[in-house]
Parts: sequence; C-alpha cells; structure tokens
Amino acid sequence: MQTPVTIVILAAGLGTRMKSKQAKVLHRAGGRSLIGHVVRAALPLAPPEQIYAVVGHQAERVREELASTGIGFIEQTEALGTGHAVMAGRERLASLDGLLVVLYGDCPLLSAGTLERLIESQAASPHAATVITTLLDEPFGYGRVVTDADGRIAAIVEEKAASPEQRAIREINSGIYCFRAELLWRHLDEIGTANPAGEYYLTDIVEIFRRHGYSCGAMLLEDAREVLGINTRVDLAQVDRIFRERKTLELMLAGVTIERPETVTVDLDVRIGTDTVVEPFARLLGQTSIGEDCRIGACSIIADSTLGDGVEVGPFTIIGTSAVEAGARIGPYARLRRDNHIGAGAEIGNYVELKKTRFGPGSKAMHLAYLGDSVIGADVNIGAGTITCNYDGIKKNPTLIGDGAFVGSNSTLVAPVEIGTGSYVAAGSVITHPVPPGSLGVARERQVVKEDWVRQRREKARLENQDRVV
Repeated sequence: MQTPVTIVILAAGLGTRMKSKQAKVLHRAGGRSLIGHVVRAALPLAPPEQIYAVVGHQAERVREELASTGIGFIEQTEALGTGHAVMAGRERLASLDGLLVVLYGDCPLLSAGTLERLIESQAASPHAATVITTLLDEPFGYGRVVTDADGRIAAIVEEKAASPEQRAIREINSGIYCFRAELLWRHLDEIGTANPAGEYYLTDIVEIFRRHGYSCGAMLLEDAREVLGINTRVDLAQVDRIFRERKTLELMLAGVTIERPETVTVDLDVRIGTDTVVEPFARLLGQTSIGEDCRIGACSIIADSTLGDGVEVGPFTIIGTSAVEAGARIGPYARLRRDNHIGAGAEIGNYVELKKTRFGPGSKAMHLAYLGDSVIGADVNIGAGTITCNYDGIKKNPTLIGDGAFVGSNSTLVAPVEIGTGSYVAAGSVITHPVPPGSLGVARERQVVKEDWVRQRREKARLENQDRVV
C-alpha cells in the first residue's frame, strides 16, 4: 500500500523585504500567485484534503486566492518562526500517519517531479527526514548543511547563528522536508528559541533527531533555481523571467512563431495553436486561448479571452474577457473592453471600442466608434463616429441592430433603441425611436443655405471697423 502523504505549505509570513502592503505569497510571477504555483506542484502528490496552507498575515486574502483548490488552512496567530508554523498544525495533523512534506509558499519554481522524488527517497530510506539541498556559489542568507563523516546531515545552521567556517559551506538547506510524520510530532516540541532571532527554527529538528538516534538524509538538487525563494522584488522579477522564458520556449517548440521572444509576455496558462505568429511586445495574459493560424500584432494585450482560428489582431489592440470567432479581424488600436462576442469574419477597426456587445458574423465597424451593451446582427455596417448612448445616468440600456442594417457615420443611437433588419440610419442622425425593418431613419435638422452670406458678413465687418476708426 502506498504511504499516505500530507503536505503543509508555510504561507503566514509578512515578507517585509518585499516592501509591500500585500502578503508576499500573493505576489504574482508567470501570471499566477506564488502560493498558487506551490499548490499546483503539490496537488498531483496528495488529495486536496491532505494539503494545508499555514496562513497568518492577510489570511483571508490567501484563503480567497486558493478557494478553488479545495485545500485546507491552518491559522498561525503569531509569527514565531518555521518551527512554530508547523506546531500550529498539530491539532489538525498529528493524528495523520505516513509522510509529512513541508513546503514554502514563496518557492514557486519547485516542480511536482522534484517533490515526487523527495517523497520516494524518504519512503525508501531509514531516515527520520529527508531535506532538499543544493549548492550555491553565493549562499548568503541560507541555512548551511553540516554533514558528518558518513555524509549524513549533522545539523542545519541558520545564517545568523553560523560560524565563519560554517558560512563558507556552499551546500544550503532549501527548507523543503519530507518527514516520517509520527517522529516529527513526537519530537517537535523539543525545538526551542535559543538563537539570535528568538524563534522556533524547524531546522533544529535535525539535531534533535540525532540526539534520539535518528538520521536525516539529503536530496541534492542540481538545478538550484527550483528552490529559489522570493524575498525581494528583484527575486520576483528573476523568477517571473524564468517562467516566461520556459513558456515561450514551450510554445515555439510546439509550432508557434514568436518574434523577439525576449520582449513578449505570456502567462503560463495561455494556450496558442500551431502556425500562429506573435509579434514583438505582445502581452498574452490569464486564461487566454488562441487558435491556429492567427496573428497577434505588436504591443497588443489579450487577457482571459478566446480567439478562434485565423484571427488577426492588429498592433496596439486590447482584448479583455471576450470571445472572437474564426477569421475575424480586430484592430489596430481597437479595444474590446470586456464581455464581448465577435462573430466569424467580422471586422473591428482602428479606434473602435466595444463593451458587453455581441457583434454578428461578417459585420464591420472600421473606424472611431463606441458600441456598448449592444446586440448587432450579421453583415451590419457601422459607420465611423457611431455611438451607442447606453447609459442614462441611472442604468445601462441595450441597443439592438438587425441583420444587414446600415448605420451611417456620426450616428448617435440613444438606448434603449432598436434598428430593424435591413434598415438604414442616415449619417449624422440622433436616433431615439425604433427604426422598423427595411426603413430609413433620419433625425437631424434640415440644411439651410444662405447665398451670398459670406460677402455680406465681411462687408458689415468692414463698415463697423471704419466707424470705430472715425
């Protein structure tokens, strides 16, 4: 029978070196929160009900961030060190058998594969615990791993408590452990606070185990980046860059052309089909899904949206929480603000903004328009300068435009209003009443032409000037 595994993620810290009002684990890299990355790595190894986040600072916000994962939470009311954070879970966890893995909410690069190796290593060993270690050329700030003559871990010494000789050690403690749970709970209370910080260091458990005749093993990790912790905004930027380099490499190897990949921002959950081209400085964010044979223009931003095959997005276009069907063309300089649906083959041109609008297949709005809270049918032409006046100062109102309608330039459609199928709206009209199908709607003042008006005006002005001089 497979050994049961419980995972505890320490996520209660303030993160003071981030210089932020936001809890450190809620900062984002690669489009996900730091704690979100860690939970994703843990979920393949244990069911959600056996994964716990220890929360403290901004606990409610951390709970909200992870609510959809189904994991449990443990409250740490005082920040008294890593050992104290694990102690906070005693009531919830001490009755659980098997192995207990301790992770950190600010180590987002750790992979599920590495955690699986750690668990397998501990399960196959006689050790009371196995810890992930790695070698750093500049280990400042990390606990050093002190080994005995047999290569087993004799102690883990924190930077503040280390001697000059110990600070010269390159092998560092990642802080990521896999324990025999029963032994951890039996001896955890022996951790004290006799250290410069006056905190309960979980690392002290190594010496405690040795005193009781138990050994601790090390799993040396070659890629030190996996256990890179986030302490400052500099660390955050470094990790974000690693995630995005991995993502663009993955996409290019899967058949996506990315021009100047070092300039492009792609979140980890973004999906892109083969033979799509992504131009420089594009930002593809959130849960965006892009089909095959698309072109994403330079400096465009697409967030949480779905694009079908063959969609063309012009440069400097912004698309948010919208769906664009196959063959549509959006931009350049267009904005789909939110909750829009663009039909197949439709065209949205430069300086056109849509909000909560369903825009039918084959329809066109090529220049300088605002279409909000609208349902626009198929093969409709929206002239330049058209505006749907959807807000009356109290609520938003809909505009309905039927299939094949033609709306002339500089038209103002005062919602709620309906433009019937196949109807026309004359340019410059202010439409406040329905236009029936097949009709022409005209709402503007009749043009008046006063012949010879310019000459008469100039003559009048000349005479007035003469009177003032005299």
